[in-house]
Amino acid sequence: MTSPLSLPTDQAASGRTLGQEEIDLLTEVITSGTLTATKGAQTPALEAELAETFGVAHAVALSSGTAAVHAAVAAVDPEPGDEIVTTSITDMGAITPILYQSAVPVFADVDPRTGNVTADAIAACLSERTRAIVVTHLFGNPCDLGPILALAEARGIPVIEDCAQAYLARSGDALVGTLGAVGCFSLQQGKHITTGEGGFVLTDDDALARRMRVFVNKAWPYGEASPDHEFVALNYRTTELASAVARAQLAKLPAGVERRIAAAERLTKQLAGLDAVVPTPVAPDDTAVYWRYPLHVDADRLPGGPDALAAALREVEVPSAPRYIQKPAFRCRVLAEQRTFGDSRFPFTHARPEAVDYADERFPGTLSYLSSVLVLPWNERFTDEHVDHLASALAHAVAERTREAR
Repeated sequence: MTSPLSLPTDQAASGRTLGQEEIDLLTEVITSGTLTATKGAQTPALEAELAETFGVAHAVALSSGTAAVHAAVAAVDPEPGDEIVTTSITDMGAITPILYQSAVPVFADVDPRTGNVTADAIAACLSERTRAIVVTHLFGNPCDLGPILALAEARGIPVIEDCAQAYLARSGDALVGTLGAVGCFSLQQGKHITTGEGGFVLTDDDALARRMRVFVNKAWPYGEASPDHEFVALNYRTTELASAVARAQLAKLPAGVERRIAAAERLTKQLAGLDAVVPTPVAPDDTAVYWRYPLHVDADRLPGGPDALAAALREVEVPSAPRYIQKPAFRCRVLAEQRTFGDSRFPFTHARPEAVDYADERFPGTLSYLSSVLVLPWNERFTDEHVDHLASALAHAVAERTREAR
């Protein structure tokens, strides 16, 4: 095995495209003296550029990906005890907004190879209380949206797309985030583009757009006649500093995504001969954009599965995340123990028993996915040399662990 090669990391400059373009726009902000988004020029410009990039009528910049999901859920405006169907494999930032809006998250199972929620799994979760559906395009691999959207339309239920990991991913010819009622994006440090923390929402619906814009401003409609605080809401505003960085990053997004895809295709080709590992499938008409590179480890061929392979990779200084989030979201204490507001357990006190039944037999795809997946680091700074090194490290690790098991 060759000596270790340091891989770029998106937690530092080595894996990011931050540079003079961001500095120039930040200088404009500092020179102007206006750092608030309600008075500045950068945030309106960013929102216009986002809307143009994604081909939608409205974009609203805000403070985080969690804020994006919260704004979307708040725009749907559920009644206490209403249900919002979501996925069992997602970040808590896409779940707690549901609770804060007094709704009950109902978890749907996922495909055991993509980790994405499916129409059949969602259908099994729907009830007369269902107010919305949240789908997550895991690792930038689009969900099978056609059947999901058809199911939602037939029931009159809005679909919220969580695209935090899916910048410029395509479902057929359409960009994800533009097909549902609202698309939610994160600008956190490790995403395709970053402002450290930040996010935005996209929609073509005028009413939802206004509701979300007002929500992030404490329900105060800036610029309208006779403004007043219209409903319970928070300050989820972004800043002019973040918007300046986001504008520079947005210009670099297409090239960064192109590089991620090319590097992933190179690695996929090199892994074709390794029987013990299988890259996550992408539907023929879809475009995945590889926030990370997930693959599955066949424990029958490689004893110890993803944990054993991750340990072998650590020996040659290649980081990885076996089992991704380790456990389904509903196994986290906040949900499993219903730790919400004081000792009230609200809104779970309104929940149907079926809505909070987290028995293993209801989630075979989820448990299968997490037991086999190994997540490799990925970013737009990966060169062919980095990819080749990673492929070599994987081949070596598989061979060593297979040999040891004989």
